[in-house]
Amino acid sequence: MTPYKLTDETIQYYGRTLYRIELTEDCKWGSKGTKGGFIESTDNLTEDAWVSGNAHVYGDAKVFGYAYVSNDAHVSGNAHVYGDAKVYGNAHVYGNAHVYGDAKVSGNAQVYGNAHVSGDAKVSGNAQVYGNAHVYGKASVSGMVVICGNAKVFGYAYVSNDAHVSGDAKVSGNAQVYGNAHVYGNAHVYGDAKVLGKASVYGMVVICGNANIETTSDYMTISSLGSLCRTITITFSDKMIVAGCFRGTLEKFKTAVDKKYNGQGNYYPTINFITELFK
Repeated sequence: MTPYKLTDETIQYYGRTLYRIELTEDCKWGSKGTKGGFIESTDNLTEDAWVSGNAHVYGDAKVFGYAYVSNDAHVSGNAHVYGDAKVYGNAHVYGNAHVYGDAKVSGNAQVYGNAHVSGDAKVSGNAQVYGNAHVYGKASVSGMVVICGNAKVFGYAYVSNDAHVSGDAKVSGNAQVYGNAHVYGNAHVYGDAKVLGKASVYGMVVICGNANIETTSDYMTISSLGSLCRTITITFSDKMIVAGCFRGTLEKFKTAVDKKYNGQGNYYPTINFITELFK
């Protein structure tokens, strides 16, 4: 347990009294007498965690494990910061949000609602992560980005600038979403794909591989194909087709359809249509 006490130095913050904390013994956070940040009660800070600088932790918020909250960061509401997580800069974590693992939330970033930031993920700049969104793995979210709804950003994915990821969308792998791009609905962007500029990727779209989507006209979807009523995604930058578990060229798509449907079904007019598109 980090050895600390509440001091007589207090501040009033939105009708709450917060107390400056101070180490009562030497430990990894400093020597005896080192002043920390402000908390409302000892329930806010437990185990081997620490709050320093001008950071505020209050309400029913909990900082525990080996977590570290510093600078001018605020943790409030029912938020939890734990593991080896760090919240610093002017970042705010509140609501029912959880920040844990080795995650870092910094700058003017806000994490709130029921959002989770975990693993080695980084959320910085003026980014907002809220709703039921989850940023994890080694993902990086920065700039004026908004991640919300049930969206997931994970793997080594990078989302920046003014991009939005929302709904049930997923961005993963080494994918990059930036500029003013929007990814939403049930869309999934992964692999080394890039979505940028003012492009909107939405619905049941799957953007993967080395696809480069700068405008909405850089891809196309065709729905209700085959016995499973699949939606296929066609990306023009790399001339690739994604249909269910299939991802490949037009020729490979033809071979896969022939093998399964043997000349029957509504895939064949679509193949002819795509052939014309790729000319």
